[in-house]
Amino acid sequence: MPNKPTKETFVTEITPRSEDFSRWYLDLVRRAELADYSPVKGCMVIRPYGYAMWELIQQALDARIKATGHVNAYFPLFIPNSLLTKEAEHVEGFSPQVAYVTHAGGEELEEKLVVRPTSEAIIGTMYANWVQSWRDLPILINQWANVVRWEKKTYPFLRTTEFLWQEGHTAHETEDEAEAETLKILDLYADVCESVLAMPVVKGRKTESEKFAGALRTYSIEALMGDGRALQAGTSHNLGQNFAKAFDIKFQARDKSVQHVWGTSWGVTTRLVGGLIMTHGDDSGLVLPPNVAPYQVVIVPIGRENWRETVLPKALEIQRALAGAGVRVTLDERDERPGWKFAEWELRGVPLRLEIGPKDIEKSAVLVARRDTREKQSLAMDGLPQRILQLLEEAQANLLQRARQFREEHTQRAGSYAEFREMMEGRPGFVIAPWCGAADCEARIKTDTQATIRNMPTANVPPGSCVRCDNPAKAEAWFAKAY
Repeated sequence: MPNKPTKETFVTEITPRSEDFSRWYLDLVRRAELADYSPVKGCMVIRPYGYAMWELIQQALDARIKATGHVNAYFPLFIPNSLLTKEAEHVEGFSPQVAYVTHAGGEELEEKLVVRPTSEAIIGTMYANWVQSWRDLPILINQWANVVRWEKKTYPFLRTTEFLWQEGHTAHETEDEAEAETLKILDLYADVCESVLAMPVVKGRKTESEKFAGALRTYSIEALMGDGRALQAGTSHNLGQNFAKAFDIKFQARDKSVQHVWGTSWGVTTRLVGGLIMTHGDDSGLVLPPNVAPYQVVIVPIGRENWRETVLPKALEIQRALAGAGVRVTLDERDERPGWKFAEWELRGVPLRLEIGPKDIEKSAVLVARRDTREKQSLAMDGLPQRILQLLEEAQANLLQRARQFREEHTQRAGSYAEFREMMEGRPGFVIAPWCGAADCEARIKTDTQATIRNMPTANVPPGSCVRCDNPAKAEAWFAKAY
């Protein structure tokens, strides 16, 4: 993101997706008032409507994380540099993105501080103080926080210098427990993406070159965006004992021996908001699944000059009834033309629009427009809340099914390298192919096609030979060009 907003302070029109997907995305983020550029390079201001979407994602995640026995805590933003450097692979992986504090209070610091890019170092240090016995395990802690990674190229929500996330950090007695935890969280993330965001994902293990710096194994969920590029929507890491050894997190085991704990860490970020936009949006703006829509219903009163006397009282009555049924509803009382309001709420992706005018009141009905299908129907006011709840469920299910169908239509299998390269022209979506497991082969594929291995679904059995080198395959990999 640039240091300053462009001359187009207010975006009046949205570039069509088919014309320029990237421009469409940026226009939509600004025009729908999800975020704006800040004076700090690479940082964004999340505006209330965008933040409301993040809050709903956060609430869904937080409830599920707590239901699995985890608790929330908070750790410092600043990390002594000596802690970050304790795990060599970890510091090497993050060093290009680290921001440092060298002066404070008008003085140069004796030891520079790292502005956290992630919290393994500071949390590992604390766990070393808290763990003495197997009775202290497992430790299941999550925190909601911000992190800073000094990115060279930024993009609102998808990649920013500062972003919001949750990061879980756990410590266990055994490797099996740590692995079970890692996969449990991966399933939890997939559930939130599919049941809340209506965004289908592929679960699998990352390659060695793509895993988290310092981890034993990394798993991810990968989603497919509307332009055929993949998005890493969340990661879960089995840290093994690497960080436990670096930070001396030891415990007396049940057999009285002294052992290092087995660790995990996992996180999702505000990039989920970006994924939501690019999965469902269209040329008219956002298309929000009801479960993550700040407003699930907007009521637009229609009438002549005296509409406030004739229509508004009934609109307010409907608003109260819907709110009482648990629907997130707003009433648009602005003195603007109905057509203007329709376009604005369509832009903001509100799942259902209720139009009510004098003739509707006479018929004791309202006109309901769905954002996902653009279908309109007249519904009786009697029993309206129950019917609205049913329509919201239908819209949520329809968007998930539509996204799954898009992914299926943009997923191919390659039988040869020539076929693979041909498939990778443009932004085709996912291409599934066998891979030998060699890093140099993976790197050559990336050089030839710009595609990376997004992950390797764990249930897949490697068939035959590698798509590129013909050596025996060790995995069936999902390739894509990605954000």
